[in-house]
Amino acid sequence: MANEKVETFYAEADRWQAELGALRAVLRSTALDEDFKWNAPCYTFEGANIAAVWGMKQFCTLSFFKGVLLKDTAQLLAAPGENSRSMRLVRFTSVAEIEAAEPVLRLYVEEAIGLEKAGTKVVLAKDDFTLPEELIVAFEDDPALEQAFRALTPGRQRGYCLYFAQPKNASTRVARIERSTAAILAGKGLHDR
Repeated sequence: MANEKVETFYAEADRWQAELGALRAVLRSTALDEDFKWNAPCYTFEGANIAAVWGMKQFCTLSFFKGVLLKDTAQLLAAPGENSRSMRLVRFTSVAEIEAAEPVLRLYVEEAIGLEKAGTKVVLAKDDFTLPEELIVAFEDDPALEQAFRALTPGRQRGYCLYFAQPKNASTRVARIERSTAAILAGKGLHDR
């Protein structure tokens, strides 16, 4: 089933089809296995997530799940966003860029596989987020909400806190908390379906 989804992804890509195909060719020529997760091709080693490809509006990417641990000797890797902690990616806008970077990409894949074989983990700071004031008030009003929130994984808690704290307007923060309450009570993260 996963291979069918991968084939469909590459065949029906409306942007960056040639570039995504070039990235796929590089990844398939390594020791990685091809899978489908998070609505995109994911490349694994002995079941562990190593890399994924995505087509964005202005570029396509090759992302490394533990990219923060890679040496990045060619200075190609970037954090996907300001709140990214472990993933790093390389942005491409042409097949020529991918072809030029191919030897380095192969080295990065081999290094990522080596990190996985060694059991290397990304050490993330615990509780590196602050509970928004509006969430604390919501906890006071609904102890079950606090209990359910505390039962979420640290990553899910962090995701919600970043989402809730983002708006400048307090009423928008409160509205986001209210819209997310049912999912939190159900034990789901912000992006869980």
